[in-house]
Formats: sequence, C-alpha cells, structure tokens
Amino acid sequence: MKILSVDQIKALDKATIQNEPIAPINLMERAALAFVDWFADQFPSTKPTKIFCGLGNNGGDGLAIARLLLERSYSVEVYVVRYAPRESDDFMHNHRRLKLLTENVKYIEFSQDIPALRHTEVIIDAILGSGLSRPVDGIVKHVIETINRAPATVVSVDIASGLQVDQPNNPDDVIIEPDYTVTFQLPKLAFMLPQNGRYVGQWSVVDITLSKRFIDQARTPYYYTQPNEARLLLRKRDRFSHKGSFGHALLLAGSYGKIGAAVLASRACLRSGVGLLTVQVPRSGYGIIQTAVPEAMCQPDIDDDKLTGIRHSGNNTSPTEFAAVGVGPGIGKTPETLAMLKELISGVKKPIVVDADALNLLAENKSLLAKLPVSSILTPHPKEFERLTRKWSDDYERLDLLREFAQKHRVIVVLKGAYSAIATPEGDVHFNSTGNPGLSTGGTGDVLTGILTALLAQGYDPVEAAVLGVFAHGLAGDKAAEQRGAIGMVASDVIDALRWE
Repeated sequence: MKILSVDQIKALDKATIQNEPIAPINLMERAALAFVDWFADQFPSTKPTKIFCGLGNNGGDGLAIARLLLERSYSVEVYVVRYAPRESDDFMHNHRRLKLLTENVKYIEFSQDIPALRHTEVIIDAILGSGLSRPVDGIVKHVIETINRAPATVVSVDIASGLQVDQPNNPDDVIIEPDYTVTFQLPKLAFMLPQNGRYVGQWSVVDITLSKRFIDQARTPYYYTQPNEARLLLRKRDRFSHKGSFGHALLLAGSYGKIGAAVLASRACLRSGVGLLTVQVPRSGYGIIQTAVPEAMCQPDIDDDKLTGIRHSGNNTSPTEFAAVGVGPGIGKTPETLAMLKELISGVKKPIVVDADALNLLAENKSLLAKLPVSSILTPHPKEFERLTRKWSDDYERLDLLREFAQKHRVIVVLKGAYSAIATPEGDVHFNSTGNPGLSTGGTGDVLTGILTALLAQGYDPVEAAVLGVFAHGLAGDKAAEQRGAIGMVASDVIDALRWE
C-alpha cells in the first residue's frame, strides 16, 4: 500500500473525478458513506453524536456524514465553525441537502458558541482536512482546545484537524487529539511517526475506490505493508526438500552474563525455518546452548567470557561456509570482540544481519560501515540509530537520515519501533503493520535477529527477508499479547507464537 504526499492526494482525487468520471460531490458522498459504514460498526445509534465542520471540503464531508447518520436514526448535532467569509461549493451543496432533513445546524463564531461536550457523546472532527497549509488560530483554535479537553470519544475524518500530512508541525501548533482517525483510500505519512501518535489514535483506512491506475503509477518512496502483501512473500516448501534445502546459518552471540541473548536468537532462528544452525558463544555458554537449544550446533570460542574470532576448537572456520550470518545479540564491546567483527566483515561477501552491540561497535568504528557487505540488514532501535548517525530535530528529519544512511552504505536498515521503518538501498521505506507495546521488552530484538538470519539462510532476497521477518515478528508479538497481555509478555512468548502460514 503506497503512502502519497499531500500534492499527490489532491492529484489522485482530480484523476478520479476526470477519468472515472465522477462529479466531485458524488465522490464526497462516496467518502462519507464509507466513513459512516465504519462508524456504524463501532458505535451504536443510541450514542449521541456531535459533528464539528469547517467550511471547506472536509467540512462538506462532515455535513454529508451528518445526513447519512440521521438517515440511520442517529442523534446528531451539527456545528459549523465560521473561520472564513465563504464556504466551498461542495460544502454548500451538502449544507442544502442536510437542511432538507434538519434545521438543527448551529454556527460557532465566538468561544461562547462552543457547546458543552459530555463523556457519553461521540465527537466527529471534520473541521480541517489534508489541505491544511498553516497553523490554526482564532475560533478554530478555541474549538480544537475545547474538544481536546472534553471527556468524549473523538473521531477525525481523514486526518486530525491541524495535523500536517507530510511535514512536521510547529511545537506549539494546536491539533485535534482523536481516539480514532478514519482516513480515505491510503494512509498518511504522518500516521507512521512517533511524534504524531497523540494526533492520530487508532487509525483505519476505508476504500473509496479512487483511481487505481493513478495509484499504481504514482512514484513514492513510502509504503505500508499489509498482511496479504507480507504473506505473499512467504515461499512454499517442496515435498522433497530436506534440511540442506534451507541453508546453514551462523549466529555470533552472547558474552558472560548474556548467553540468554544467544538462546533467544537461536530459538527464533530455528522456529523460522533454517535448515541447520551453528551458534558461536563464549566457552562458558557451551553447556547452556547445548541444553537450552539442543537442535543447534554449538561452536565455542576459545575465550571463556567473550567472542574473539570465528573459530572451532582453535581452528579457523570461514564464515563464507555459511548461507547467512547474524551477529550482535549480547556480544559486548571488548577489543577482542571488535576484532572478531572486523574479521567477519572482511571475510564474508553475503549480506549479514547486524544487531545490538555489533551496531554499537560500528557506531564507534564508523570506517567499518563502508566495508559491510551490500544489502546487509541492520536492526537498530532509535538510540542505536542515533549513534550511527546524529541527533535529529524531529521524526521527519530522522526519516530523511534513515533513507540517506541506507542509500549511502547500500544496506537495509530496520529502524525498530511502532510501524518499524525498513529502509532499502534504493531509498524506499516500508512501514510495518504488526506489533504492539508488549514488544518493548528485553530480548525481542534478539528474536528478530534470529528470524532475519533464518530467512537470509533460506535464500530470501534481503529486502523481502526484512519486510517478511519484521512482519512475522510483529504478528507473533500480537498473538503473544492476545495470550499473555502486552504488559506481561516476554521475548520467549514471541518465539512460541511464531507461525509461518
């Protein structure tokens, strides 16, 4: 699913109107009906509803929504916020149609015109849409501040009033803080970024059949991975396949006191379909791995406490013998471990998975970034990414840094978080659709490293491996949250919930 800019959204509407063809007012009716269908599924008709409309086309949507809800026997009050001397043509058309059903349309010009808002009500915000070009002020500001203080449930039409679509708001901007946003056809870039979380709430996309041809041809670097798209990446297994068909992976993980990271990554790797797995840990972790993960082969380092090189019983083993290598969970940052990482990077030509302390070692030794194999997968959380790059002023600048970093170093970067952003060497960004706050616990990153290493070992294209792996990781987190609750989840629950089907 593509994410388009505000200018492309306007062009998409225009292309639909011209090429379907359809009158603008009928397209507005289609959007209002899609919203009302969603609304009726969420809220019973016994729920009193107040609709706040602006004077433009978002307000026109609100008036059409009011009429359709009245036809479904909802109790509706409509308030038009007069912030300009004239209304749009489509607003006026829907205003006339609404007045055939009700005269109960009130106008807000001054603060004293704003009605009391109760916790039993639902408020629909249709004041300002995606065409916003400047911060709100005057009576609109007062209305938004009143709605934000109200105890009622708030639903925004297309986008919260005051929120910019694809650029940062000013820190002191006044913006609706909805519980829900119902957006038309495609998600907005603003929905994907942490700084906008309070201005989006739970969001849903409703299909209003805008021009598929235009969407297919539109160029954008931003995508939102839907479940059906992610599942299409999963390969079917041949009946006559064997363990050699699915690759031999190497995980370099753990240090004294952090062997658990190696266990989690190993278990996740095995649960993600790898044919064979070798795990290299410090010698002190040998018994742990052999006991906790009996399906894996253990390659102990010559050092008791840390990883110092890619060795087995003192003899060098080339990392090129493995179909994929994952490095980083729990390894620490000793000079000897840095030497091991340098040995790995110089010795392997295939993409590798780099996580945790391996990322921090790269951040402290940035000359190594240029030596990473092309299309390696890096999985930083925001603080690790900051160490690799620099501080940013807002999430839009961070997104620019993410794209620039992936393109410059020819790597894939999974910036972890809500809607994890997967940047490719071509400059595209795929936002993930799965996951929940329960994944905010130690060890879940180690699980992701194991998943991604397994997919690379099976021969998946690195971008597809990243998109599919992050999706599956988040989906397992969602299933674990259903069973355990998000607060009580641990990383092992995510592994147990992995399903590849």
